Amino acid sequence: MIRESINVKGAPAAVGSYVHAVKTGGMIFASGQLGLDPKTGVLPEGVEQQTVQSLENLKTVLEGCGSDLDHVVKTTIFLADMNDFAKVNEVYAGYFTGELPARSCVQAGALPKGGLVEIEAVAVEK
Repeated sequence: MIRESINVKGAPAAVGSYVHAVKTGGMIFASGQLGLDPKTGVLPEGVEQQTVQSLENLKTVLEGCGSDLDHVVKTTIFLADMNDFAKVNEVYAGYFTGELPARSCVQAGALPKGGLVEIEAVAVEK
């Protein structure tokens, strides 16, 4: 099986030694996306704004890999504080409106750069 590592123009630079996504066998494994502004590398204030930016970053990565949010089959949400679940869920629900993907949500001890939310996804190619 061929494996292709992909970095997508327009998505925030990786915070560590990894790529934005890996494609193999028609599947796309997108790395977790913080709510970093892709132009400035800065996290916006508040969990709602970070969730919006995280999902916009994820959307950019998926589109750069030949997919989109409608083709996501699984997401994992990492929260710095599980008390933010309802706020994150409200924003998330605006991005996934068709057939919903499977999802996990966990509280992480801490996220890179002091982030409040990070979202990763597995999608199929269009």
